[in-house]
Amino acid sequence: MAVDVGLACLFVLLDTAATLAGGSWWPAHPGKLAWAMLALQALADASLVARRRAPILVIAILTGFTLLISLLISPAGLLTPAHAGNVWAPYGTVLAAYGPFYYCKGRRTAFAAVGMMTLISARVWEPAVGVITVAVLRTAVGPLVALYFNARHEMLQALRDRAERAERERHLLAEQARAEERARLAGEMHDVVTHRVSLMVLQAGALGITATDEATRQAAGELRAAGVQALDELRDLVGILRTEPEDDQAPATSGLAELVAESTAVGTPAELVEQGDPALASPVVGRTAYRIVREALTNVRKHAPGAQVVVRVSYDESQVRVSVRNTVAAAPPDRSLAATGSGVGLASLRQRIELVHGTLRAAGTPDGGFCLEATMPSYVPTAEPAV
Repeated sequence: MAVDVGLACLFVLLDTAATLAGGSWWPAHPGKLAWAMLALQALADASLVARRRAPILVIAILTGFTLLISLLISPAGLLTPAHAGNVWAPYGTVLAAYGPFYYCKGRRTAFAAVGMMTLISARVWEPAVGVITVAVLRTAVGPLVALYFNARHEMLQALRDRAERAERERHLLAEQARAEERARLAGEMHDVVTHRVSLMVLQAGALGITATDEATRQAAGELRAAGVQALDELRDLVGILRTEPEDDQAPATSGLAELVAESTAVGTPAELVEQGDPALASPVVGRTAYRIVREALTNVRKHAPGAQVVVRVSYDESQVRVSVRNTVAAAPPDRSLAATGSGVGLASLRQRIELVHGTLRAAGTPDGGFCLEATMPSYVPTAEPAV
């Protein structure tokens, strides 16, 4: 605002000085009308204060003043300029012509407004090469500068978007490399250790069958049980380390309706509300949204049986928002079922969401229920494996 006030004052002084110096419409022998029009010109220049908020209005004011001066000179003959070959439009028209092209979205309106101002400033009804040339140059400076700055801004924004996407892709590629390494280590450990422990279990079982004394059979049974337990624990550990390629092919946003239907079928009423176009979400974001809803519905079934669930998913060009909200439980949770979880579901989910530069919020609601909310960028590039 201070910049606009300063520029308006500058053009008020510039046009006043230029007019009094004979650079515009000022007559050789000014009267009361000339001084009144000089004051009106200063007020027209002062309208430049609103050039950002109402650029078309500023152009209309300055164009109207120029037309009024032109009519008072000819055909009214109430003013007689000392230099008839000057351009009578104020210098403020240079800055006014800049506004519509930089601050308005409608280019047609901008061209129409500046075009009308150019025609009146050039006094096309009294064609003169010098007047037309100066008027066109004066009103063309603003639009050209505005178009330059618009193009520069769009180019910088495109470069910033490209840099952000490159950073996300680099992050995803690094995460993919770590996941592949974990999968390789998990596979090697599974192949080597499982083979040896399986042999131990088989040998212990055979020993338990062929042993003649009770002590040996009991020791073989205990050894076999320990081996089986070790295999179960190994399977769980490998499940944590190993990536799940089948999950990468899991349904994206198209599978949300099926998740909600399954939840309703097993006694947890759920409703799905989608807003926007699901196609705006890139594949990795869609799969993450699917995992969020799946984890949330699983937790509701475990910890809040009978609760009403509302799943809301909204899509726009910049973000995807997922919200799963449930009411208070209708019955006490089954302790044995609630204890089957690993306890790291939300933590793993948060890591997945942060991987795509999203945020997760999980908290209780005032009515005693629970709410899980996630916000993710709509576009996250998917790293393609090298061929």
